[in-house]
Amino acid sequence: MTDPELRPEESSDAAPAYYAKSHILHRRVLGDWWTLLHPPYTLWHLSYVVYGACLTGPVNVTYLLATLLAFASAVGISAHALDELRGRPLRTQLSNATLICAATLGLLIASALGIVGVVKVGAALGIFIVIGVLLVCGYNLELFGGRLHNNFVFAAGWGAFPVLTAYYAQHHNLSVASLGVALFALLLSRAQRELSTPARLLRRRTRDVSGFITLHNGDRQDVTITTLLGPLESALQSLSWATVVLAIGLAFARLHVA
Repeated sequence: MTDPELRPEESSDAAPAYYAKSHILHRRVLGDWWTLLHPPYTLWHLSYVVYGACLTGPVNVTYLLATLLAFASAVGISAHALDELRGRPLRTQLSNATLICAATLGLLIASALGIVGVVKVGAALGIFIVIGVLLVCGYNLELFGGRLHNNFVFAAGWGAFPVLTAYYAQHHNLSVASLGVALFALLLSRAQRELSTPARLLRRRTRDVSGFITLHNGDRQDVTITTLLGPLESALQSLSWATVVLAIGLAFARLHVA
């Protein structure tokens, strides 16, 4: 997800994201797809699905897997394809037609799974489907004059919403506990946004940084792109792994996997 002010009109030669691997993979197209899917962040937000589904038992594994696939399609594919379509923040060479097809296919898969869920769970689940489609299209295409493209909508849509949807799909209702975990996911996603926004600015639009920090003892430390970017991305990597590890732990505990 990219803010409009961080489009890469004046981007440097640095990779657009720390996980961008197009320069390593033998085939450019594979690297472009890897970068487009934002693996660390996609797994981060899919972890929220596990939090919601595994918050309490019993857990229907089929419903859990279907919810994970729906969010992987809508968030991992559609949202990122639409985001790349607007301004090419990741600088991939995927054609507009390819991105549109990917976005459409992702939404179709997610919607189809949602419709099956409505049949199994109940009509109220349809509300979550409508909200999900609205979030993906409204946020990433900056519809309604960009009113949905802001930090709060990102935190709510990519943090709280997966928790609540997964919980409802499992238990056909919402609880105080699910609202609490949803608030946790919202705040954590907000923190993610606060770290990733300056990181994107440094990677995609900053040509050079100069200056120094003067310590109380008179020593000076140079300030560079690397010294500014390092702590931001190190924190993002640690948080992305932490969310996934917690999700795995919850799944093992709830599903009684030996």
